[in-house]
Amino acid sequence: MSKSIYSVITGTGSYIPTKRVKNEDFLNSEFYEANGERIDKSTEEIIQKFAEITTIEERLNVSDDFLTSDIGYFSALEAIKDANINKEELDYIIVAHNFGDIVPGTNRTDIVPSLAARVKQKLEIENPYCVAYDLPFGCPGWLQGIIQADYYIKSGDSKKILVIGADILSRVSDPHDRDSMIYADGAGATVLEAKESDQPTGILAHKTRSDTKYYSQMLYMGKSNNPDYENPEDLFLKMNGRKLYQYALENVPNAIQACLQKSNTHLEDVKKVLIHQANGKMDEAILKRLYRLYKIKSDPEVNMPMNISWMGNSSVATIPTLFDMILKGKMKDHKIKPGDIIVFASVGAGMNINALSYKM
Repeated sequence: MSKSIYSVITGTGSYIPTKRVKNEDFLNSEFYEANGERIDKSTEEIIQKFAEITTIEERLNVSDDFLTSDIGYFSALEAIKDANINKEELDYIIVAHNFGDIVPGTNRTDIVPSLAARVKQKLEIENPYCVAYDLPFGCPGWLQGIIQADYYIKSGDSKKILVIGADILSRVSDPHDRDSMIYADGAGATVLEAKESDQPTGILAHKTRSDTKYYSQMLYMGKSNNPDYENPEDLFLKMNGRKLYQYALENVPNAIQACLQKSNTHLEDVKKVLIHQANGKMDEAILKRLYRLYKIKSDPEVNMPMNISWMGNSSVATIPTLFDMILKGKMKDHKIKPGDIIVFASVGAGMNINALSYKM
């Protein structure tokens, strides 16, 4: 059998913030509806309902010492060391993020130069042919970066690529919007390399879709829900949570199924589904609908590792940090072995959805 080129993950790394913010830390918050009216419920009741809907009890935030490019760099150092490669051999550095570097105490995006350029500078890479660029693609950004890297490798253009997902959502969170309790911070990095093999390995297939005509405003930037907010010109991350939830349930399972069909893989052969940690209840519902498509039963707790309950939603960082934690034995009861087939999937601003099947 002739050999083919495959994209294989050879190293992973992550930066897990140290500041733990519990739900009870919001008890003194004042929450408002999107129309500016104070929510007619006690803060304790709001927080309890939030936990029931999302499964989030805690989230992790970055300290004021670091910017998004800093934590992206920290995760990159780990991934490069884990892959045991010479950083000068990297052909691309792709950094997925949504808000660039935001200085603590401000609400302003800084993306010039690109975060990828900043990470490359911090890594002290001299090679001018290591191309560094950013990828703003909502929460599916890291996974889309992996997909782009696969195209580069399959084309013969590249042999080693670093893909990073990093965000600090705590600095774009409206303190008067209950939805903001979802958001967290973090960074994850992955090194992909070209590998010749006569058997399928690494990335098997992927599928991406963008539904913009009707769904582009599910996530958007807007002013504080509090009409008397001290800085009325500040913009915060907003979402139409109910419609987004329904959109994800209707479309993510189909995207995963389409991805698996491209590689002639049946869901029963998949050992783990690593999905964007957006909302615990939503992710469980997505997996149940996926299994319903195949008319089989499964226990989501066995096949879908979750850390959102204590890490929150760190956007582009959720999947790479989760993957890194599993590989390094930091997720109890979850292991990935050589030969296992796993699926990555994400949904977010755009609205964008992507899925990728991978053989370890």
